[in-house]
Amino acid sequence: MKFFIVLLLTLPLCAETPRYQPMLDSAFAHLYSSDFTSAQKVLDDYVAQHPEDPVGFSVRASGYLFSELDRLGILEADFFKDDKSITNKKKSLQPDPRIHDLFYAAVNKAQQLSRQILARTPNDQNALFAACLADGVLTDYLALIEKRQMQSLSVNKDGYRDAKHLLKLAPDFYDAYLTTGFTEYLIGSIPIVFRWFVRFDDVQGDKQQGVQTMKMVAQNGHYLKPFAKILLATAYLREKRVGDARALLKDLTQSYPQNALLKHELDRLSAGT
Repeated sequence: MKFFIVLLLTLPLCAETPRYQPMLDSAFAHLYSSDFTSAQKVLDDYVAQHPEDPVGFSVRASGYLFSELDRLGILEADFFKDDKSITNKKKSLQPDPRIHDLFYAAVNKAQQLSRQILARTPNDQNALFAACLADGVLTDYLALIEKRQMQSLSVNKDGYRDAKHLLKLAPDFYDAYLTTGFTEYLIGSIPIVFRWFVRFDDVQGDKQQGVQTMKMVAQNGHYLKPFAKILLATAYLREKRVGDARALLKDLTQSYPQNALLKHELDRLSAGT
């Protein structure tokens, strides 16, 4: 009897954080539908219930990033038509000051909590995912909104390292492959002269390898499966693979009919404009 009491007392200490949370599924569904207000309401509830889970704060930062990308029109096809459109600093973008502060507060909290957990438990998969997700959204914010490309690549190195660590522990954690695949594609998209200053271990800058990895996430991912499809569609557009991009956008609009941007891009492709 005493043995079973001890066992019951120790079970909660041994339990791991579930890989996926229904409330975060709901938050991402709102994000992909461009319903950012509802997404943040769900995330507020999640963070209140799970204040020590860094993934909640990483997803909160993702919400702020998505809302700014949508408001500024950064995910429109024209923006991704070539490599120069990503690095062009002439186009003036004005981040929302309030969202800017909320975004960095969420990123900093996610990084703080994940590092605290990893200091105690270096192989904690939940914390590693939170860390690479936080670094990923920070990379995007720095590069696409603040136009600080070199600093964004420095942050991306941290996210890439955490993603590689996580995938060694759990090769079936498909969302983490979005970090490695996008990094491969990103490095392959920047001018070769700059690659000397942004060396990554195991990254060759092979854009086709990056596309194949993102395709795997688009097929098998969980939280980031739709985002992988969006990135993959933009990659196909840059490669003039209009049919493949149209197929992905059609799938996305069927899943998220409230997302006006996805429908607009699909209509443009269907009209041949």
